[in-house]
Amino acid sequence: MWQFISTNAQFLIKGGWVMLPILLCSIFSLTIIIERFIFFATVSSNKLKVVFKIFELARKNRISDAVNMCEKNPFYITNILKAGLLHYEESKDFIKEAMENVSLYEIPRLEKNLNFLSTIAHISPLLGLLGTVTGLVRCFYAIEKKAALAGLVNPSDLAGGIWEALITTVAGLCVAIPTYIAYNYFVHRVNLSILETERAATELLEILSQQRYLKNTDES
Repeated sequence: MWQFISTNAQFLIKGGWVMLPILLCSIFSLTIIIERFIFFATVSSNKLKVVFKIFELARKNRISDAVNMCEKNPFYITNILKAGLLHYEESKDFIKEAMENVSLYEIPRLEKNLNFLSTIAHISPLLGLLGTVTGLVRCFYAIEKKAALAGLVNPSDLAGGIWEALITTVAGLCVAIPTYIAYNYFVHRVNLSILETERAATELLEILSQQRYLKNTDES
């Protein structure tokens, strides 16, 4: 264990100062990925069952029970549906507007921190490239210095710069590739969630419209 830690510490040191921001990028990326996985896993566990139950209650005109179901299972779809259920006696356009207003707050929660993932995926290889350039600068500086003093250049004199150039490039790509994959996966999940929300809101509108029509028919 200690040997593993020591070996990796040596790699970080040989990579130079550029390894520090790359390491920070990896920590931030991993933290965001774990948080988003937990978020979507928690929401997806019983999402469809809850939504279908809300529709069932709304069809039976048990609006208060449907609202309670939304409050007991708060996530982006139920929060939006709740806004429509609370205004079930209003016009269809009013209900739609109420749900759209809530969606302006709920949808950004799905996209939380994804902009940071995108940024990390783009800057990590650039940081690796920066490390490559600084490593090559060290190599040429060593060559110039040795040539001026002794006229001969030992390959070991270039090892430090070459290490820095290679390690930072590899480290930057190792952070960028999984981060970019995770970013695209979460964007896909967000798009699916938005589509599900739009379908649920549309179906609730139809259910409430039918209930209002039946109510007006009974009264007449």
